[in-house]
Order: sequence, then C-alpha cells, then structure tokens
Amino acid sequence: MIDVAYAADAAAGAPPQGGILSLLPLALIFIVFYFLLIRPQQKKAKDHAQFLGALEKGQLVVTSGGIQGRVTGLTDKVVTLEVADNVRIKVSRPYIMGAVVTSGTEKSAGPSCTIGGG
Repeated sequence: MIDVAYAADAAAGAPPQGGILSLLPLALIFIVFYFLLIRPQQKKAKDHAQFLGALEKGQLVVTSGGIQGRVTGLTDKVVTLEVADNVRIKVSRPYIMGAVVTSGTEKSAGPSCTIGGG
C-alpha cells in the first residue's frame, strides 16, 4: 500500500508533458474547420451579397422557395417579381437565390441556378 502512495506522489510531482504539443490537435482541428467550413461559407455569402447588389430590372431570378420570375421593381429591401402576365409578388431581397440560366442563352454574373429541362 505504501508503494501506491509513492507512485501517486511521483505522478503528481511530474512536470507537465508537452505543454504546447497538447494544444496542437485543437489548433489543427480549428484550421481544418476554417478551410473546409467557415471560409467557403463566407465566400458564398459575399458572392450572394454582390449578386443582390447587382440585381437589375428585367433579370430572370429564382427565389429560395423555387418561384421563378422577372424583376420588375427594386427597393433596398424588396424585389417585385412578375411570375405571370399581370401577376406580381414582392419578395424580400435575401430570398432571391440566383439568376435563372436557361439553355445557355441567358447568362449573368453571380450565383446561378439552372432551371428547367432541355
């Protein structure tokens, strides 16, 4: 029993093993998360903000709900879309997901969604 007490004393008095090396796995995990998750998400958000800033009347867009329409009116927070003849809806700007690209005939800068079959 005395041997166990001496062993516990020796372990408690031992210097810490690899102070900086113990933080290395945590730092590596953070770096991996940054390059695989955080950075691409920030880039996508930046591209989407640029696209929303460059919206113009007459542009074909798709909303996050899947509604396609032509931009007929713009304000700083709301986009008016014409989804059919004389049918207009107002959509909040952040919910415009991208431009509609149909069979390569219309192209626009920014995010794009290929809609429809060919």
